[in-house]
Amino acid sequence: MRQENRTQNRGQNKPNAALAAAVDEAVKVLRAGGLILYPTDTVWGIGCDATNEEAVQRIYALKQSENKHAMLVLCPSADEIVRYVNRAPGIAFEVMEMATSPLTLILPGAVGVAKNLIPDEGTLGVRVPDHAFCQLLLRKLGRPLVSTSANISGEKTPRTLSEITPEIVAGVDYVVNPRFEGRPTGKSSSIIAFGENGEVRVIRE
Repeated sequence: MRQENRTQNRGQNKPNAALAAAVDEAVKVLRAGGLILYPTDTVWGIGCDATNEEAVQRIYALKQSENKHAMLVLCPSADEIVRYVNRAPGIAFEVMEMATSPLTLILPGAVGVAKNLIPDEGTLGVRVPDHAFCQLLLRKLGRPLVSTSANISGEKTPRTLSEITPEIVAGVDYVVNPRFEGRPTGKSSSIIAFGENGEVRVIRE
């Protein structure tokens, strides 16, 4: 595991040399099939290349659960999301555009991601993060990124890096410097599921 030195400069979002270097290192790890621990606009997450089945399996082992419904993917934009769900109704993207807080969409017709990410019903949880580090990472990686809470299944979701258990930290290959946290909400995103014909179900507010 490689972890950058912490600094006093938390909440930095401006794209500069330090941020670019952190993104480059994270992308290098992800492309090699590794796991990262990283900040988002909600809480810290465990991530991997969402197209890499072996990396996804490593996350299940680390979390001690194979609950596919606890795994979602991050994409940099709605245009990217439609590459990985082929039966999503248009209303889902209208709702996403109107959202004023972090929102995960559960959409039908998952394609192009690791098979062990897709539950029996064929859906995929997707989200576009409003977060400088995540956006730069996603655009440089060029693939969707798995995002799941950085905890053992059933334990409390950690809001900050300091709340993450040593077991989780030791189980990843790279820990992003917390200086790039920005201003996260400190709570998990809302979740809305959409059916092919526009059916809507609120799973978490």
